[in-house]
Amino acid sequence: MEYVRLGKTNLLISRVALGAFRLVDSKSEKIEDEAAQIVRKAYEEGINLYDSSRKIENSEKLLGDALYDIKKNVFISTTTAAKTASEIKCDLETSLMNLHCDSLDLYQFETEKFLPLPTGADNIYDTLLELKNENKIKHIGIVTTNLETAIKAVESDLYETIQFPFNVLSSDAVIELVKLCQEHDVGFIAMQPLCGGVVDNIPLAFGFLQQYENVVPIWGVQTFEEMEQILYFNEHPPVIDEKFEEDVENLRNFFN
Repeated sequence: MEYVRLGKTNLLISRVALGAFRLVDSKSEKIEDEAAQIVRKAYEEGINLYDSSRKIENSEKLLGDALYDIKKNVFISTTTAAKTASEIKCDLETSLMNLHCDSLDLYQFETEKFLPLPTGADNIYDTLLELKNENKIKHIGIVTTNLETAIKAVESDLYETIQFPFNVLSSDAVIELVKLCQEHDVGFIAMQPLCGGVVDNIPLAFGFLQQYENVVPIWGVQTFEEMEQILYFNEHPPVIDEKFEEDVENLRNFFN
C-alpha cells in the first residue's frame, strides 16, 4: 500500500480509503458480520482512512463496531450537515458514541453554497475550532459538490481538507481545483471515484486518480468481493502510456 501526506493535516494516509456509506446497503442478512469482514480486509491490506457520514443512517455504527479494537491504529472521519452550532455539537457527540471514539481524526462540514467563516453570525466555524481546541476533533474539513464553494474553502486557508467529486470524467475546472489544493497544502479527498457507478472501468479509474499524488480516493464498497476487487486493482494499476491516455480521452468524449 502506498501512503501520502494529507495536506496540512500531516496525516500519512493510504492511497486507498474506505467509505462506510455503502455498507448499509448490504443485501446480507448478517450485515454486521459482512461489514466487519470488509473493514478487517481493508485494515489487513494497509488501508488506514475510514470515512463515514452522520446523515447516512447506521453507517457510523457499522464502521465503529467493525473498527472497535483497532481504531487506535487508523484514522476515522465523518461529516455533519448540521445547520447550527448546537446541532453540530449534538451530531459530534452522537458520532463519537457510534464510532466508539473520544476524538475524531477528521470532522467535515457538509455544505453546498454556504461556507462557515470565523466570527460569523452562525458561529459554526468558531464551534468547529472550539471542538478542535478541546481535542474532540483533530482536523477540520469541508465536503461539497459545489465547485465555487470548494474554491472559496481552499483559498480561505481555514480548512485542512476538501472532499469533492473527482474521477476520470471530471472537468478541467475540477482538475484545477486539485492543483489549487496542492498549492494551498489542502488535503484532497476524492469522492465518487467511479462517478456514482457511471464508470465501470476500475483499472482506468485507478490509473487516472493515481496521476495526482495529493489525491486520496474514498472507495465505497458494499460486498467483500468488491473490496477484494478494489485492492487488486490498487496493486495492479494500468501502465500510464499512450494507449491509456487514448482510453481516457475516449471515455471522457463518450460521456461529455
